[in-house]
Amino acid sequence: MVLLGSVGLMASSAVLLENLTHRYAGEIRPVLVIDKLEIEEGSFVALIGASGVGKSTLLRLLDGRLRGWKGRASVLGHALSARTAPPRSRRSEIGYVFQEFALVESASVRQNVLNGRLGSTHSGWSLIGRFSDVDQSAAEQAMRDVGITKFAERRVDRLSGGQRQRVAIARVLAQEPKLILADEPLSNLDPVNSKIILELLRECAANRGATLIATSHQPRLIAPFVDRFIALDGGSITFDGVPSAVDEGLLASIYNDDDGKDHSEAAE
Repeated sequence: MVLLGSVGLMASSAVLLENLTHRYAGEIRPVLVIDKLEIEEGSFVALIGASGVGKSTLLRLLDGRLRGWKGRASVLGHALSARTAPPRSRRSEIGYVFQEFALVESASVRQNVLNGRLGSTHSGWSLIGRFSDVDQSAAEQAMRDVGITKFAERRVDRLSGGQRQRVAIARVLAQEPKLILADEPLSNLDPVNSKIILELLRECAANRGATLIATSHQPRLIAPFVDRFIALDGGSITFDGVPSAVDEGLLASIYNDDDGKDHSEAAE
């Protein structure tokens, strides 16, 4: 049974899933079993739950990289296909912040951020790494927004973990996406930098009118920054509501644990 909090009535939907299931090859149990999920445009949603419950799989589906699922899925008003990737013309609408940053370590910050424009620039130019004035302007704005302009010409492998995360976020912002997906954006950060990055993500998404969906194994830390928690267990939604509705007892249930420990650092 799904526990519902006060998420309110939906406006325009950034995400709509119906009767969706997915099972990895060779596995008996499905990793996703979602009767219906709707996420409002412009909201900040955290996917929470224990390791292996389907959070990252759901992000890959929304990004258009998951194959073989069944059901109906619509992102930003466009139906997804379980067999083929979205067309190039729509790829830049969705930005993905990877858990391990996925940056080109030997390249400069500027070059990494410009890589976020590869899906938008002329297809021939993208093959040779040539970028237009529009691309350069978008990259500059993204670097300013996350506070890394002074590191623009520095190699990424000379940056700290927090600085790398800012580069990864700037690369996504340079895409000018309407939907930002962040897979464990705090996993490599200390608590202080985690709060800074959460505020940064929220502010940048809000300024662009983008929807933000993040997975997190630190529900207590992320709660003040998000509009909504969606908890998964066995690929199904077990809670959908506002963070303030989640107490220690419910958190223990979400993480299948009744020992009363602090779940703010519960393992992904």
